[in-house]
Amino acid sequence: MKVSIKIEGLFKEYKLGVIGRGTLYRDLQSWWAIKQGKEDPNSLIGANYNKKVNNILALKNINLDINKGEVIGIIGSNGAGKSTLLKILSRVTSPTKGRILANGTIASLLEVGTGFHPELTGRENIFLNGAINGLTKNEIMERFNDIVNFAGVKKFLDTPVKRYSSGMHVRLGFAVAAHLDPDILIVDEVLAVGDADFQKKAINKIKEVSSDKKRTVIFVSHNMNSIKKLCDRVIVLSKGQIIKDDNPSNSIEFYLGEVSITERTYKKIQFDKDNCPGGNLVRLKSIETRNSSNQLCSKFNIDEEIIIKMFFEVLKEGFNVCCSLFFNYFNPKNLSGDGSFYALDNYVKNKWDGDSYFKKGNYEATLVIPPNLLNDGIFGVSANIFLPPSNLDSALQVREINIIYFDIIDNFNKNSPRGSYPYDWQLGSTGFMIRPKLNFFTKFTSI
Repeated sequence: MKVSIKIEGLFKEYKLGVIGRGTLYRDLQSWWAIKQGKEDPNSLIGANYNKKVNNILALKNINLDINKGEVIGIIGSNGAGKSTLLKILSRVTSPTKGRILANGTIASLLEVGTGFHPELTGRENIFLNGAINGLTKNEIMERFNDIVNFAGVKKFLDTPVKRYSSGMHVRLGFAVAAHLDPDILIVDEVLAVGDADFQKKAINKIKEVSSDKKRTVIFVSHNMNSIKKLCDRVIVLSKGQIIKDDNPSNSIEFYLGEVSITERTYKKIQFDKDNCPGGNLVRLKSIETRNSSNQLCSKFNIDEEIIIKMFFEVLKEGFNVCCSLFFNYFNPKNLSGDGSFYALDNYVKNKWDGDSYFKKGNYEATLVIPPNLLNDGIFGVSANIFLPPSNLDSALQVREINIIYFDIIDNFNKNSPRGSYPYDWQLGSTGFMIRPKLNFFTKFTSI
């Protein structure tokens, strides 16, 4: 089988907080060592790790062959190196060491707005992207209507893309990338920004692109259902290294059952002041899970209350803010994360387009999940903050997927929905996300 991408001995190193190596002496020292064909003395690669506390290896000795026509999934926790690998494959950044051999043209969609000039209109950006990817004007014209119809932005074609929502950015960006007929299509988690209908269209388009086995697709996602349905093969990354390369079912089970348990963030995640996720209006500062005694907690009995707190900062005045939490359920019998539910904060009790504008400053959003509602298993929490009156996907400021986790333990309390039933509550392979305690009576009526 013909190899589409060959990766050999790939490393990517970053020096935290510093552009260059800090001094002219170290820059010259590194340059001279490399010129002589020696190891860089100021690099983690081939050096003593204990002496280089400010360096980090995002990728460590990646070796991988991807065959033509394969759909490859890449999964791993936040910080595992997924996006770094895709940026190197897309030639956005260069490796510190190693090489990549790619056979064919590459189109990629790595983040919202990739490749778009904000001052140009949607129409102009389509032609710009097409030209950058080597298409003639006539070739772009042939694909133009298909791109516009797929993206659903016909009304806004002559509007500068700086005025597009994040959802519109993604729809147009994906439509352009997918219709350029690349030999290799690289798609990062950005599809999560689109609405459900667009995600379905995008996944169907990826299947169509790869169906003739002539084009290669590399797909990164936290959505295990999409990975399982779409991919022929799945790579698991952890701390910059490939730790599993197998079929989708085996790789997902390995990641969620053995790897992710050590890499999940529990109890609290606090962001550095300069690295808070968000847009230019709202930034997420931290998120935490607490019990009814207000203690940070990672594991809850099934009959316990769960409190989730989000702390965020509003940077400017004159707009509304709505917080939402999305819960992904991994039950003990099926770790692919089938079940989910969604919660919106109390903004939705107001008139949707009302003038309850938020002031500049710090805020706290609290969700209380009552006892005897959720089933036992693992729950991943995704945090979203958006700006009404638009919907979540078109006015998104923050989206952090599975940013924190908590576990529900079945303590076999007879006052819970279980009562005296002694057997496994899960039925079949999928299980149930909720286990509510409801009023449910059977009584005698007549002879």
